[in-house]
Amino acid sequence: MTQARQGLMYAKDPHVVIVGGGFGGVAAAKALRDAPVRITLIDRTNHHLFQPLLYQVATSVLPPGDIASPIRGILRKQANVSVTLGEVTSVDKAERNVTVDLSDGTREVVTYDYLILATGARHSYFGKDEYEKHAPGLKSVADALAIRNRILRAFEQAETTEDPVKKGLLTFVLVGAGPTGVEMAGAMATLVRRTLKSSFRRINPQSARIILVDQANRILGPFSEALSKKAQKHLEGLGVEVRLGHGIESIDGDGVVVGGERIISKTVIWTAGVAASPAGKWLNAETDRAGRVHIQQDLTMAGYPEVFVIGDTASLNQDGKPLPGVAQVAMQQGRYAGKLIHRRVIGRKDMAPFRYFDKGNMAVAGGNFAVLQCRKVQLSGLLGWLPWAAIHIAYLAHSSLRLAVLVQWLWTYLTGQRGSVLVVNHHASPHQECSRQVVHPLIASGS
Repeated sequence: MTQARQGLMYAKDPHVVIVGGGFGGVAAAKALRDAPVRITLIDRTNHHLFQPLLYQVATSVLPPGDIASPIRGILRKQANVSVTLGEVTSVDKAERNVTVDLSDGTREVVTYDYLILATGARHSYFGKDEYEKHAPGLKSVADALAIRNRILRAFEQAETTEDPVKKGLLTFVLVGAGPTGVEMAGAMATLVRRTLKSSFRRINPQSARIILVDQANRILGPFSEALSKKAQKHLEGLGVEVRLGHGIESIDGDGVVVGGERIISKTVIWTAGVAASPAGKWLNAETDRAGRVHIQQDLTMAGYPEVFVIGDTASLNQDGKPLPGVAQVAMQQGRYAGKLIHRRVIGRKDMAPFRYFDKGNMAVAGGNFAVLQCRKVQLSGLLGWLPWAAIHIAYLAHSSLRLAVLVQWLWTYLTGQRGSVLVVNHHASPHQECSRQVVHPLIASGS
């Protein structure tokens, strides 16, 4: 792309505003690489997060810098993209603009010719929002670090507390037995039974209880019953207590009530439902029960062909079933939206309606045991873990991250030592602040 193209001529090009720097937003921006458009990508963080490995940050397998990359760095060679650090608070469809609260405290109105909303999902407590302060969820780097702190701090407190088991310091409850809950439970079981087993003198970390709770009758609902049973058997072999058929009746600072039983626990983690971002309210659009915007087959909002909604923000049926809220859906929709905008800008005929290509589901149940389901192919154990590992490494944003994650996984497998077993205090001295920046340098970097 020439310097002239990068300069004054840009002002004449259609303006594409992308809200969200996750899988869908980044895929859309990349799909517009060669399009004669100006792109502004807006996100409230400066980094793209590889969410499928977020649980490994929460359980000390990986440091956060291994799964997060600055958005500017990912798109640094794409001259038609600018990145804005800020939070969108409203959309005016009639005037075609979005209102952005910028990182410096000011507010800006950004006009668009095309808008792509890829704002993802947030925790859903099914109407019990008071649970959030006692049972944090896992959607961001900050969430993962907070959960890591809670887990590790529980052991530190137990080491200096009389009768820590009775006080619930060594009981960990995970609410929700979908892929996130299963992966967290397996990783926590491995953490306490391998990494921490010889790190304390007054307590035995292997005495910790890890309880996985779900009101469903089996774990990993999207998978076949056979794979679900194999994953549960493996979890139970690691010492995880799996309690099914009963939902959470209450959560407070001292534990939970499940099936009428009170479980004393100082660490409860929410791995259950999710809800869409506020995009549906911004658009004043029709939404489903989870707040996702109902969209058309070309991923646009009815009556507004310039407004695209993708990923976890969108609700779209295919073959009579809603598309799942997984990264592959967001990436494929992002690519489709970008290509369709490109075609419209240069006056070419629209593409066929969007159709999701399902590449299958996979989840790790601790250690090197995973389940994989792709149409008629079903794998478990090491045979499931190897493709899981290869696919996750391949989709990391940079080759440097792929190498770092691979090396850390091998080191953890061989030695049991993890990447970042640190309790990071929020009220730190200047010296500690310096230490905290060292822990995750990529998050602090903007390029």
